Amino acid sequence: MDLTPYIESLRRSLTAAAAPAGEDAARTAELLSEALDAGARLALMEALSEAAAEITAGLDQAGSSASVDLRVRGKEVDLRVADVETAEAAPPPAPPVDDDVARITLRLPESLKEDVEKAAAADGASVNAWLVRSINNAVHASRASGPTSGAKYSQRITGYARA
Repeated sequence: MDLTPYIESLRRSLTAAAAPAGEDAARTAELLSEALDAGARLALMEALSEAAAEITAGLDQAGSSASVDLRVRGKEVDLRVADVETAEAAPPPAPPVDDDVARITLRLPESLKEDVEKAAAADGASVNAWLVRSINNAVHASRASGPTSGAKYSQRITGYARA
């Protein structure tokens, strides 16, 4: 899906709203609309991402094994429906549907980021969907195996962050 027509519509609306105020206001509106391009694109992508998450949650409630993924390549956005393969063993419990979505910043070494992108592409999922699924599986797998030697979970995750 190309977001450009929506951004252009926003630009036209902003410029038309400023036109009655004169040439200077129209020029200012034009400059502002150019500056808002990246922010408006990001806002549209966030809205589409949240819509995909809500649709996936609805599919989960309906008993479907499908998920809706948002894929971004350059300025193009694609919504894809992917059939989630069910494992032979009991899958880890899905996160509660009524949870709010939380945002975090995750800093990865470039080589690990590339590996994550490749793994997500191989699974036919977005990086975000792949990370959420992997974290969910890791957390629920460690809880199922029980604590060891006083630790809260049986698996230990280590790493580093750079500011």
